[in-house]
Amino acid sequence: MNLLELLNIEIMTSTPTKVLLQMPISSKHLQPFGLVHGGLNTVLAETAASIGANLKLASSQHAVGIDVQTHHLKTVTQGQGILYVCATPLSQTHSLQVWQAYTYLTPDTKTSFSTITLKNSHQSE
Repeated sequence: MNLLELLNIEIMTSTPTKVLLQMPISSKHLQPFGLVHGGLNTVLAETAASIGANLKLASSQHAVGIDVQTHHLKTVTQGQGILYVCATPLSQTHSLQVWQAYTYLTPDTKTSFSTITLKNSHQSE
């Protein structure tokens, strides 16, 4: 089983310039104190950025994450419904891509902000 299936993450939009994912919050996403595990913000951010970054590349290339910085802005609990992430590129060069991602419950309720750096590689690297 892949991570998207395991965590029930669904791709809503995926283009080389914008990726939107959603994850219905369930008990499997919680840490022992009843809050959504903060690492899931990073998982959502890097997953969204990786999807978009790879859509920008030729089939002989792939983008892999080399750095993720996540800032948690608000806690999330199980009863709050669906957690979304929207990722967009800040820079896309031949060797590196830098993306930004926000997780949110509603567009006005951001829960985290991430910056993701990905290296563009050829399949043989």
